[in-house]
Amino acid sequence: MDINLARTFLMVAETGSFIEAAEKLNITQSTVSARIKGLEELLGRPLFERSKSGADLTAAGEQFRKHALALVRVWQRAQLEVSLADQHRDHLAIGATVGLWQGFLLKWIAKMRATAPDIAVSAISAPSSVLTQRLIEGTLDLAVMYRPIQPPGHVVEHLFDEEFVLVTSAKPSGRRGTSEYVFVDWGPDFQQDHAAAYPELASPGLHLDLGSISIEYLLSNEASAYFPARIVKPHIARGRLRQPKRARRFVYPVYMVYPEARDEETYELIIHGLRSAAGRFSRAAASE
Repeated sequence: MDINLARTFLMVAETGSFIEAAEKLNITQSTVSARIKGLEELLGRPLFERSKSGADLTAAGEQFRKHALALVRVWQRAQLEVSLADQHRDHLAIGATVGLWQGFLLKWIAKMRATAPDIAVSAISAPSSVLTQRLIEGTLDLAVMYRPIQPPGHVVEHLFDEEFVLVTSAKPSGRRGTSEYVFVDWGPDFQQDHAAAYPELASPGLHLDLGSISIEYLLSNEASAYFPARIVKPHIARGRLRQPKRARRFVYPVYMVYPEARDEETYELIIHGLRSAAGRFSRAAASE
């Protein structure tokens, strides 16, 4: 299928308008209409309901959208890998949930680049559901996440257990109140466990879905929130944050997910490096 058909479909779906899609793609409206018509003929189903107000996806269109996204991503990956072929012997696309980059995966990537500079690396941050979909469609080589659902044809391997701890930048003499509590969203499992442990904090005044970057708020304001212990450890050591006594801790296993059928030479270097990094992290945590 012509990749332009998928791109045009996605632009119409995004804008809800054949006219706006044509403007954004810098093509004529008749070209947009012809591409969508051709795509509908290929699939044997109408993808949009046209009206004076615009174009809305049909049920078939909603189903096709995820496949169109996959087609475009696969094509983009093919273009990237072809362009890298002259300078790199291989290319690794890795994804992880946002909290696992700081203090763990970025350090691992730096060591891997030093060990194997001829392997190009692309990295993304996304929710577990998106990472799983991209593993299935083949636009990710490896993903690191909390409690994954095993995609077909993939191996799920435990790396280490992540501990989330409550930290605060409030003065020790002050009384902690709900007004200065910040809910940092670490995903569905954390949401559920947090709601059970702290029903009184179900509606905090500040909700941040920003991952580890949220630590900047605590360092600039008197507030409390949950973070992975490895992220807050340096700030606790410098006295910028502290852990309230008897606060609940949450522990989540971290896994890497990779294909069963793979290039052993390239993957074993990557997998061994991740295992070693996780082992060093686990030993350091155990010694504290």
